Amino acid sequence: MFCSKKKPLEVERMVKANDREYNEKFQYADNRIHTSKYNILTFLPINLFEQFQRVANAYFLFLLILQLIPEISSLTWFTTIVPLVLVITMTAVKDATDDYFRYKSDKQVNNRQSEVLIDSKLQIEKWMNVKVGDIIKLENNQFVAADLLLLSSSEPYGLCYIETAELDGETNLKVRHALSVTSELGEDIRRLANFDGIVVCEAPNNKLDKFTGVLSWKDSEHSLNNEKIILRGCVLRNTSWCFGMVIFAGPDTKLMQNSGKTKFKRTSIDRLMNTLVLWIFGFLICLGIILAIGNSIWENQVGTQFRSFLFWNKEEKNFVFSGFLTFWSYIIILNTVVPISLYVSVEVIRLGHSYFINWDQKMYYSRKATPAAARTTTLNEELGQIEYVFSDKTGTLTQNIMTFKKCSINGRIYGEEHDDLGQKTDITKKKKPVDFSVNPQVDKTFQFFDHSLMESIKLGDTKVHEFLRLLALCHTVMSEENSAGQLIYQVQSPDEGALVTAARNFGFIFKSRTPETITIEELGTLVTYQLLAFLDFNNVRKRMSVIVRNPEGQIKLYSKGADTILFEKLHLSNEDLLALTSDHISEFAGEGLRTLAIAYRDLDDKYFKEWNKMLEDANAATDEREERIAGLYEEIERDLMLLGATAVEDKLQEGVIETVLSLSLANIKIWVLTGDKQETAINIGYACNMLTDDMNEVFIIAGNTAMEVREELRLTP
Repeated sequence: MFCSKKKPLEVERMVKANDREYNEKFQYADNRIHTSKYNILTFLPINLFEQFQRVANAYFLFLLILQLIPEISSLTWFTTIVPLVLVITMTAVKDATDDYFRYKSDKQVNNRQSEVLIDSKLQIEKWMNVKVGDIIKLENNQFVAADLLLLSSSEPYGLCYIETAELDGETNLKVRHALSVTSELGEDIRRLANFDGIVVCEAPNNKLDKFTGVLSWKDSEHSLNNEKIILRGCVLRNTSWCFGMVIFAGPDTKLMQNSGKTKFKRTSIDRLMNTLVLWIFGFLICLGIILAIGNSIWENQVGTQFRSFLFWNKEEKNFVFSGFLTFWSYIIILNTVVPISLYVSVEVIRLGHSYFINWDQKMYYSRKATPAAARTTTLNEELGQIEYVFSDKTGTLTQNIMTFKKCSINGRIYGEEHDDLGQKTDITKKKKPVDFSVNPQVDKTFQFFDHSLMESIKLGDTKVHEFLRLLALCHTVMSEENSAGQLIYQVQSPDEGALVTAARNFGFIFKSRTPETITIEELGTLVTYQLLAFLDFNNVRKRMSVIVRNPEGQIKLYSKGADTILFEKLHLSNEDLLALTSDHISEFAGEGLRTLAIAYRDLDDKYFKEWNKMLEDANAATDEREERIAGLYEEIERDLMLLGATAVEDKLQEGVIETVLSLSLANIKIWVLTGDKQETAINIGYACNMLTDDMNEVFIIAGNTAMEVREELRLTP
């Protein structure tokens, strides 16, 4: 019998860099992953347990036991055990094959190699041998082996770019940056080997967008957040190298925490067959009871006359006991009523259907020479059971390629065309776009047809300048120059890319950024702003802000976000402009465009210093850190001055309309989740055939609680 010491439940994690002996006393998991369900010892008992959850298999096992009793068995046990063993063996082989592929995948991942700093030198180690506290070197286009604290990188100020497609499906690059105290370590192996910082952080969890911790090093503490962490499953991009310290390994990584254990899944067909077999078994029992009662009556009235010829002992067997034994005999004799062959037939059909999916030419993606791959034999039947489809809009129904179309600045719309009578007209191919050729850094793919915006810029309209300045400053975009000297933007969000590109073409060019500064070119003049604070976007805030100091010493807060949120933060003096801009946003949304409100605030130097001190204290706190930071963000993002709004277009994917129509014909209900305005959502609904003119009435549910929604649905005709 094997015994193992149970690992204590983690409340927080303490990790010391370059000290395996120190970290081993906490019994942290190593970096080996295990997603297969079985091993050599557990396969037989677990698989048999799963298979005998099928009613027919359990019935035939019970039948086999009955046939081993001579008093009631009229058939040899071979007649039952052969089909039972055949069915169980076929299913076991299929399950073993599926699990073997999972095992091979685990082995391939566990045997990947990384450079690990051991005994003051970099050594090649397999991923499964990486331990918590190790320092790993990553190179460009390498997968991240474990959840790492970024220490240093090849990029200035300890920045690095990662792709998180395996975690969240996003192909846009994201930026991570090291603490300034660790970014100085660079790639100096001696200094990295001497690094002995201690990280105290949260216990392993599955929250991909949150991390809280503190790094203690050189008698000082530095707060850590998600921007300092690179998660397992990410890929390093556009960064020559970086070094990271392992915080979570193997099953403790956030990727594996989200994957969960491999569960035994039963399909709808399996459940249906179990139900049918139970009904058949019930019928068989009823039949057996009727025949047993008949046997008892016959034994009592007629059978006694045969006992003298058969030399039966009268006391040995009475008619009730005879009926009891006869009941089980009939259960054995009539066993063919229960269709065990049905399971064999279904397994063969499943296998055949999975190959049909693999061979389907209409599912072949020619651009990447990728055929469809059914990774489970039950895929086809499960697809046939689908009744509801829940879909994201951006990047699923739409291309996630944003184009700046219109804007509203200080109550005036730019981006529309008007005829001689002042009536709005559609933009045609004959209409000449704005000429941006005077700008050497222009993005040649950008087109804008309203010449009045360029005229307002040339006339020195301060509101227009401030609007474009905000677009060039308030974002998370990273820039780099290619071999031809052209700026290339690395964007986390296509919306930001569209807005920064628009500002670039109109003369407000984002050039570069560091953790302390943002440099832009304003109509040919290079201007560097001191970055004082960055108030990041999240799904609760629905806005982002930057606080910068311009060369004149003025401190400004620039903010952009959802109009429903930002309009609540405006100064009372914006009432007239607010009404006008709201109308413009509704108009943009009605055309299916994605909108953002734009606002700013001038800050007093003394007030900002006091606020920044409170923010530093909140960042260093270990209790209620997120709540305190959110409260400070709310405090400073008020009394804003409205500048206007932006409108960008995200076109539908090819084939979306036909796909939605086909799903509708199959009576599949489609739900689409979007963060856009209601008018935009309705417009997209009609554009992709989810909403049609044939529908009698489109009703809108606006409740914010379950009770409100239930009441609105009840009152809807």
